[in-house]
Amino acid sequence: MKIAIVCYPTFGGSGVVATELGIALANRGHEVHFVTYKQPVRLELLNNRIFFHEVHVPEYPLFHYQPYELALSSKLVDTIKLHKIDLLHVHYAIPHAYAGYMAKKMLEEEGIYLPMITTLHGTDITLVGKHPFYKPAVTFSINQSDVVTSVSESLKKGTLEIFDIKGEIEVIPNFIDTKKYSTSFTDCQRSNMANDNERIITHISNFRKVKRIADVVKVFSKIQLSIPAKLIMVGEGPEKEGAERLCEDLGIAEKVIFLGNSNEIDKILCFSDLFLLPSETESFGLAALEAMVNKVPVISSNAGGIPEVNLDGVSGFLSEVGDVEDMASKALTILSDDEVLERFKNNAVKEAHKFDIQKVLPLYEEVYQRAYKGRFNNA
Repeated sequence: MKIAIVCYPTFGGSGVVATELGIALANRGHEVHFVTYKQPVRLELLNNRIFFHEVHVPEYPLFHYQPYELALSSKLVDTIKLHKIDLLHVHYAIPHAYAGYMAKKMLEEEGIYLPMITTLHGTDITLVGKHPFYKPAVTFSINQSDVVTSVSESLKKGTLEIFDIKGEIEVIPNFIDTKKYSTSFTDCQRSNMANDNERIITHISNFRKVKRIADVVKVFSKIQLSIPAKLIMVGEGPEKEGAERLCEDLGIAEKVIFLGNSNEIDKILCFSDLFLLPSETESFGLAALEAMVNKVPVISSNAGGIPEVNLDGVSGFLSEVGDVEDMASKALTILSDDEVLERFKNNAVKEAHKFDIQKVLPLYEEVYQRAYKGRFNNA
């Protein structure tokens, strides 16, 4: 099958999932065409079944904001016609499903009927989507999709509560390629980050307000009062500067390492003992899953789709949003005893394997086949 995938090409979870999905589909024999404004960060190598089509947005003095949706729709039409694409899979309702719908209607004028699958990832629903300015467009885009999937039961429930959805939403969870983590790094270089007696705690995100970055720092501050520890903060975003100031104010700046964005997440996690994810909400919690597959237990908030990934008392612990004291206490339960830590590490990787891509990929392929077979139903 020839599949066009539209996604954000950034470090965010939806872009990573879309890219990894496309690579896995290509490995299964499908032809995959990524259509976006720059090459996705995880798409390191193209091969004879993976293609990238860049969306160029011309600048005109007439437009105060350049019309990306219009450029994307036009690029999709050209790509679909040129490469005889069978199916369109867009990640994020706005602007991608909206642009995909416009492309579908233009193609139908030429007798080409293309099924569109829309995958909801979270921000398109919980943050942008429910804004009064965008809610009608998001509702329309979802309802005009041939198939709609959600990455968690929590996100499905939230979508149905916020929007007037006419059809079904199918839950297909995010995934991870466990084969990539089947071997241990020989160049872990843990000693470069901490002393032998120190526990290493990690947080990885886009440092937006919803991630509650200050809570990460506060939880670590309490942990390091009881045991020797270092905190590694990976990512960039608007809350980073405030977190750096908070570290100074708490007198722990020398124990916190800010690394910025990184393409070597697995190497960072290989020497981590604990992962902190105190988010206000997460549609799924992909960062937690990446930690778990690297044998890193997780202390997280009990919010959104995170409890579907981080099993309380098994792969880590859950706490209520903002309960810094509880998070620190539970972190110390794991970190204070080597045997307990090892048990949680083993449990974490075992739980992560439940989300292996080889278990999730057939779910998408079944959806593709169903949508393709029914492509003339709405013609």
